[in-house]
Amino acid sequence: MLVIRHLLMLISGIVILLVLSDASFAHGMSEEEKQAVIAGGNLRYLWLGATHMLSGYDHLAFVFGIIFFLTSFRDIAKYVTAFTLGHSVTLIYATFNGIQLNYFLIDAIIALSVCYIAFANLDGFRKYLNINPPNMMFMIVGLGLIHGFGLSTRLQQLPLSEDDLLANIISFNVGVELGQISALAVMLLLVAAWRKRKSFTTFSFIANYTLIMGGLFLFLMQMHGYEHVANASELGGTNTSAVTEADKGTEDPVSTGATETISITLPPRGEKEYKLYLTKGAVLTYSWKTDGEELYYDFHGEPAGDTTGAFKSYQTNTMSSASGQLLAPFEGTHGWYWKSSSNSIVTITLNVQGGYSRLDDEKKGAVGEPLLGTPTPEKKRDSIF
Repeated sequence: MLVIRHLLMLISGIVILLVLSDASFAHGMSEEEKQAVIAGGNLRYLWLGATHMLSGYDHLAFVFGIIFFLTSFRDIAKYVTAFTLGHSVTLIYATFNGIQLNYFLIDAIIALSVCYIAFANLDGFRKYLNINPPNMMFMIVGLGLIHGFGLSTRLQQLPLSEDDLLANIISFNVGVELGQISALAVMLLLVAAWRKRKSFTTFSFIANYTLIMGGLFLFLMQMHGYEHVANASELGGTNTSAVTEADKGTEDPVSTGATETISITLPPRGEKEYKLYLTKGAVLTYSWKTDGEELYYDFHGEPAGDTTGAFKSYQTNTMSSASGQLLAPFEGTHGWYWKSSSNSIVTITLNVQGGYSRLDDEKKGAVGEPLLGTPTPEKKRDSIF
């Protein structure tokens, strides 16, 4: 009874911690991390990979399960290397070739992999199913491939350098491995210290059942997230409006003028930017969609006359369409940055209406030919808003 009570207390504590910290989506990346990736630099990718692994509790839980009953350095190195090779293969291959999976579904499978390794540690196949367990080395390599897809899917939500793509991916992967080694060292010290205590058997029972319960909890959370995304897609509700500080506390703004339709083409794995000029308080109603491919985009504005690279990001996401209305919080350029991870040409159809001036009209004197380009690093590095 004492063991069960301790088990329930530990499980409850972990569940509460996950809920309070919103940890059920451990691999979400902050806006600061996104801007670091946009700015480029392989050292930034390496650092991002390391911090991403150290905050990726599902990957760490799986590694913890792998080494739990291993005592020799040879066995630890063998199984951890198998997991590393597995997730490195799919991380590099899937990202380089633009292969994407729904991140809720892949994270749900990763959560079940945590349950699997803990169930195997408890000898559950023989005790509860009366069968011999699958070959552990084979399973760790296979589950490592799945973990690599999870890392790749999250990495592909960000814009990657077209010219230095492979180096960026490898740098991120090296960072992942460095983060894993750091976490592994701490795990080994803790387990080795506890292994010398008489309570280790009780500890192992509690720890592995906690991994199973935690994995099931994470699985349900990811499936809940997937259900919301699927329902939103079916209802056509995935598009959201960009809201600025100037919008709060006011009536819905009304845009005037005819709707213009602009066609923008992105080359394979390309990136482009389209800007409009708005005065403060001007209203812009917009919608855009691709021919089916999802793009990373950043809808943002830059103050007129600014030379510091300041900008305000209104909305960032990875989608195949978006729509909304903007009440310009300042005078300057406002528009979209798109980045494609597809190996095919992508066409964007942009519809705009409101009180704006087209920069391509002013600079080229030709209506209908959009001013396109890639954002300079200076404009994407820091935000003062």
